[in-house]
Formats: sequence, C-alpha cells, structure tokens
Amino acid sequence: MKFDDSSVDASGVRDRRGKGSTAAIGGGGVGIVGLLVYALFSVLGGGGSGLDPSLLFPADGSVQSKADTSGDLQTRCNTEGAIEKYDDCYLVKVYNEINEVWTDDFARRGERYERPALTFFETAVSTGGCGRASSQVGPFYCPGDESIYIDIGFLAELQRQFGAAGRYAQAYILAHEAGHHIQTMLGTEDRMRQEQRSSPKRKNELSVAFELQADCYAGVWSRLADDAGNVSVSEDEVREAQAAAAAVGDDRIQQKSTGRVDPESWTHGSAAQRERWFTTGRDSGNLNACDTFA
Repeated sequence: MKFDDSSVDASGVRDRRGKGSTAAIGGGGVGIVGLLVYALFSVLGGGGSGLDPSLLFPADGSVQSKADTSGDLQTRCNTEGAIEKYDDCYLVKVYNEINEVWTDDFARRGERYERPALTFFETAVSTGGCGRASSQVGPFYCPGDESIYIDIGFLAELQRQFGAAGRYAQAYILAHEAGHHIQTMLGTEDRMRQEQRSSPKRKNELSVAFELQADCYAGVWSRLADDAGNVSVSEDEVREAQAAAAAVGDDRIQQKSTGRVDPESWTHGSAAQRERWFTTGRDSGNLNACDTFA
C-alpha cells in the first residue's frame, strides 16, 4: 500500500512498550483473536462470553501503565524509510489515514468525527475504561476510553499461526477496530448491548452482526481512502485483506483450535461472512451498505 506522503503524525498515539521494543518485525499480520472485542468486554464487564479470563491477565499480575513515549515515536517514524521498515510506524500512518478519511466522510454528512486514541503495549495493559487486558486477546477497541490497543509482536505471532499474511492485513485489522469506534460514536454499540440484555438468546447472533459491521466499515474505509488518494491499494492487497478477514472467521478458528465447528457459539461470523462483508464495504464505499443487523 502506497501513501500519498511520508509524514507521520503520532499525536493521539500512546506508546507503553518497554525500551528496545521498536525493532522492525517484517510484514506483520492480523490476529486470530484480533477482533475479539466483544468477548473482551463481556468478560471484563461480567457478561460471561466464554473466553478464558486467564487470557486477560499476565501470570505475574503485571500490566503496563507507564508514561507514554509518543514523542520518540514521532521522531523515529519521520525518518527516511521508517514506514516501510517498522510495523509501528506503518500502523501509525494507517491510523493517520483512517482518521483523515473518516473526518472527511463525516463532514460530508454534516457530522463530526472524533478520532480514537491508539495505544501500543506489550504483554498486558491497563486501559482507561475496560480494566486490564493481556495481549492474548489480540488487538481490541475499548469504548470506555475510545482507544484501540495493539501488541504488535503478538499480532505478528498470530499471523504466523493463522496465515493472515501481508502488510495490508494490518491495515484491515486497524480499520476494523476503528469501525468499532464508529459504532460507539453512532450509538450502535449501546443499542446492541441493550438488545443483548433484553434478548439473551440472541446474544451471539447480535455479536456476529456487530463484528461483521466493523468488517464492512473496514472495507468502506479501504474504498474511500483509495478513491481520495490517501493510499493506493493494489488488487493483491485487497485480496490480502479479504484473506485476513476469512482467516479469523469463527469456523476456521474453531477448526484449527478444537477440530470441530459449532455455529451456535460464534461471536464474529464465519470466514465466508467476514470476507463477504469486508468486500461489501469495499465495493460500496458507503456506511449505509453495512446494515448487518437487517
């Protein structure tokens, strides 16, 4: 993916990683549980998602909540070749383009877009609105503090395990989490939670629709960014994102981890559904095309 310029703006980015964690790690990737935002919040909020709570906290109980070093990130990511060399710089640049595109799209509709924060961490982190979380839940969005949290090393490890390869797969995962931010801004997240409480039997069904909509929003961003000239995306990169969406389908995750598939337990949707809704967003370039609840 080519960007319209090489400048990186790290404002809004919080770097809570330890020293020595900035080495380039290659192509990066998307996590198998990188989109388990629903499971995370259900556990932290007492909702009982079925996710093992031990995944949320490191064994020694430590979490990262130290001072941010976004100033260092700003300097390093604006050196020559940094976007191509470092995964964190690439993700910050994608974050910049996500915010620019959604700001413009909301303005066209007479609305105001408030950008989410982006936090890099290692192993575990203390959030401002969702308690503590381990990197083992994958990248996630916390509506309580309107922030996206990513452990880049764990993201790459999950890519190796599930084969969601390619740099553009990273853009997809970040755009998906930003999609959850849009759902929070538009009130979709609150309405979905209320419906889950009033119709417990539909809890998983509603969660699937919620996650598929974020996939669709990621596709919409992909189209809008490409059309506006913020980025230049090749067909091969679009296929990377489609493959990444499919790779984290509930059926594929279950088949790989347990050897069986149980559609009744799905919270994110099948591989085919995830790929289809990302493609729907990409083809339409319109948030209104993403009514997965209908």
